[in-house]
Amino acid sequence: MNAEKIRKDFPILSKGVIYLDNACQTLRPVQVIDKINEYYNDYPVCGGRSYHKLSKRVDEEVTNARRIIQKFFNAKKVQEIIFTRNTTEGINLIANSLSLQEGDIVLISDKEHNSNLIPWQILNSKGIKHEIFEFGNIEDFKSKLNSSVKLVSTVQTSNLDGTSQPVEEMIKLAHANGSLVLLDGAQSAPHKPVDVQKLDVDFFSCSGHKMTGPSGTGILYGKYSLLEKLKPFLVGGDTVEETTYEKCKFLPPPEKFEAGLQNYAGIMGLGEAVKYLSKIGMKNIIAHEIELNKRITEKLGNHEKIEIIGGLNAEERGGIFSFNIKNMDPHEVAIILDNSANIAVRSGAHCCHSWFNKHNLKGSVRASLYCYNTEEDVDKFVEEIEKVLLLC
Repeated sequence: MNAEKIRKDFPILSKGVIYLDNACQTLRPVQVIDKINEYYNDYPVCGGRSYHKLSKRVDEEVTNARRIIQKFFNAKKVQEIIFTRNTTEGINLIANSLSLQEGDIVLISDKEHNSNLIPWQILNSKGIKHEIFEFGNIEDFKSKLNSSVKLVSTVQTSNLDGTSQPVEEMIKLAHANGSLVLLDGAQSAPHKPVDVQKLDVDFFSCSGHKMTGPSGTGILYGKYSLLEKLKPFLVGGDTVEETTYEKCKFLPPPEKFEAGLQNYAGIMGLGEAVKYLSKIGMKNIIAHEIELNKRITEKLGNHEKIEIIGGLNAEERGGIFSFNIKNMDPHEVAIILDNSANIAVRSGAHCCHSWFNKHNLKGSVRASLYCYNTEEDVDKFVEEIEKVLLLC
């Protein structure tokens, strides 16, 4: 993989920024930008409703994007791909569409993003409980499975520290228990191969903005037999075949879940982003990130003033180096990096407040890597952190 060649596709990188905030949102290549502009320049109309040529072109492009994404995740049917705004919307769709009843339990890990915690907290008011297992701890996971657990909803790769769970084994255990599984793939889909059929996962949600796609785009995969049974969450235009004043007849998946006029430019851009990543190769991306993370870890991991979150092994943390410097606020570190060397990192609780509160931490500094980052990027990051260490 040639990171230097890849960098030429990302216009903002020519402006001197060292971008290490990829777990929050990746940059976009010109191929994605051009696809978005193509829509607005050449056929900026509504799809799904009209029969003129411009509208039919929109329909074709959206269908093409859906097919590209189906292939990327190896979904069995193109109809199993639902377009959303982000991972959050996909999780909320399942939370509000699945027929959970009073007394049912949703099992989640202790490292969930707020987007996979709060929807289940809200359902507590309906008598639907959520219980917590320790992230990555199979024995604890097994101990929490029982006949009341109707859904396991958990993150595949943590945005907090980059560590991953053995989801293949977890899915088998959950299915043997009679439980469905929803994976939060926001941090796995952009960085490594995901084969939904091989995983045998029931639902999988991820975000376009974390995988070189436009903001406001996301994907929810679901097994078609399950999607057919789900009640639609948002309803309205393009979700129904017909209506009377008293009733309506919903369209089949995915249409019944995609209410209203869609983000057509975003969907097309997302398809282009997935094509772009496929061309690079997901195995190449994760291998590149780990090598860069090893480089950072070797130089900073043993410093007495640095505490790495997620452990010293870079292979386990993928493309994320999350850390704290003793006696320094993480926001202060991030501001120094930005002002001194134009290095963009994330600081704070990373929408995982529950985990940080449990461990009595304010948050962390998170440097997260992607396919366009280089050894020069991480060496400059290390150099600037070493300067910060002299201040404390």
